[in-house]
Amino acid sequence: MSRASCFTSSSSSSPSSTCSSHIPGSKNGQFAKVLSAAFYALSSFLIIVVNKTVLTNYRFPSYMFLGIGQMAFTIIILYIAKICKAVSFQDFDRSLPRKIFPLPLFYVGNHVTGLGGTKKLSLPMFTVLRKFSILITMIMESKILRKTFSPQLVYSVLAIVFGALIAASSDLAFDVEGYTFVLLNDVFTAASGVYTKKKLGVEGLGKYGVLFYNAFIIIIPTILASAYTGDLEKAIAFEGWLSLSFILYFLMSCVMGFILMYSIILCSYYNSALTTTVIGAIKNVAVAYIGMFIGGDYIFSWPNFVGLNICISGGVLYSYLTFHTTISPPARAVNQEEESMKVHVVGDDLGKASTEIQ
Repeated sequence: MSRASCFTSSSSSSPSSTCSSHIPGSKNGQFAKVLSAAFYALSSFLIIVVNKTVLTNYRFPSYMFLGIGQMAFTIIILYIAKICKAVSFQDFDRSLPRKIFPLPLFYVGNHVTGLGGTKKLSLPMFTVLRKFSILITMIMESKILRKTFSPQLVYSVLAIVFGALIAASSDLAFDVEGYTFVLLNDVFTAASGVYTKKKLGVEGLGKYGVLFYNAFIIIIPTILASAYTGDLEKAIAFEGWLSLSFILYFLMSCVMGFILMYSIILCSYYNSALTTTVIGAIKNVAVAYIGMFIGGDYIFSWPNFVGLNICISGGVLYSYLTFHTTISPPARAVNQEEESMKVHVVGDDLGKASTEIQ
């Protein structure tokens, strides 16, 4: 059904079900929000496990080279999809750098510092310190996107951060470089999430354009930086390239890098930047507990365990407030009535315009 026919059908006594699916509080819209959030949580969990295997278990010396591989796969997959007309996005022109910057800078910063933190810290401590990205995202979203948050949402975010502080206070495997990487990763994650949400509304880019040109713009500078620091030479000389199992895990990480970035874009498209960041924290429930039994680098302490559970409780509360009480039934009814009135008005206007043209 076309948009025009949708308007016409809405002028009858009962609004069309097709039109109601476009209402923000509709079941279809809510399902898309939850599904995109679940997809991102699963992708984020899987890539941390795969990256941890490549960087720690196989002792691959270059997290930057791994990031380059993930960018390369993103470019190749989207370019082939564009040629096959499976996806569409704007061709490169002079306006693109202006449209997409500074997002690529945040993207590469997020990528590199995230991989560096994964290598330096245990999985539970990595996931705990990543909670600070939620508070930073909330601050940036309020300043840049002019969003406001209910007191309940603010309290749930503060609970997550408070739990992270308790958990981090007992870390007996303190690593200055690892902590620096993760805290920088928090800043880049927040900035990347907020600006991704902002850039998705730019004409000509869309979900796939943002993904493709982010990777396309930053891959060459990243390769040059890797070569300059000697990181590229270490990666090429790595003896694990002779191992089929390592190659499979490396390729899996590259593919998962693309899937993760797509899931972030999709989640940001249907949800707020803050919700995307919180979902990334909630998935850490599984990561943190699994990290206690695999990897061999977790040091148990009660403050860490209690703080981790406070983080989880705050994340669950945020999820409940976001996905179950976004719009109360009375407010939803009012919104639907207002939307129906808007559709009637637009339909009448189209009818008048059609009469004038004739």
